[in-house]
Amino acid sequence: MSLHVDTEAIVCALRTHGEHGGIVRLLTPGHGLIAAYVRGARGRRMRPVLIPGNLVSAQLRSRSDAQLPQAAIELVRSRAPILREPLTAAAVDWCATLIVASLPEHQPYPDLYMAVSAFLDALEAAPAASGWATALVRLELLLVAELGYARTLPNLPESIRTGIDANWLDVLAGLETSGRLLDRELLSGASASVMDSRSRLVDRLKRAAR
Repeated sequence: MSLHVDTEAIVCALRTHGEHGGIVRLLTPGHGLIAAYVRGARGRRMRPVLIPGNLVSAQLRSRSDAQLPQAAIELVRSRAPILREPLTAAAVDWCATLIVASLPEHQPYPDLYMAVSAFLDALEAAPAASGWATALVRLELLLVAELGYARTLPNLPESIRTGIDANWLDVLAGLETSGRLLDRELLSGASASVMDSRSRLVDRLKRAAR
């Protein structure tokens, strides 16, 4: 079956392929995680477009299910400004790494897409980590639930469940809980570098909470 999709998407990863191209992994609202080949991905025009966290418009085309789609991609919203700060850059890196490491391809998770989008928006809008750290906990727990492990979710403080008035003690406790669930349920077979990305982010958040 051929693929013919025009969609908005969030860039999650890029791997060089061939002399000039690259394979990009995109999180889409209606088709889930999709890998596609982008011509000229290493060129001057496309490099700033294919940064993880960016919101893009993607045209995805393939002749069969066995063929890697070709993608024509245009930038809609750049996240480059928040990548200048080490803490928010670490948050974007972890969010993108988590999605690629845990989601199966071509399975839609519209609620998760909205949560990732909202988390990236919060990173841009909040003046400090206290404004988006709760969204990170909620995103990680939603991912666990969306992938079939809702029964393992613990009782959480109301501030984490609602995203309102969470303090740092609640946030750090929530991150400890979600980290255990991710490690046990979703990422037990992942490479060490995946959880290393999260560890770097959590260490930075702990310093911000002091």
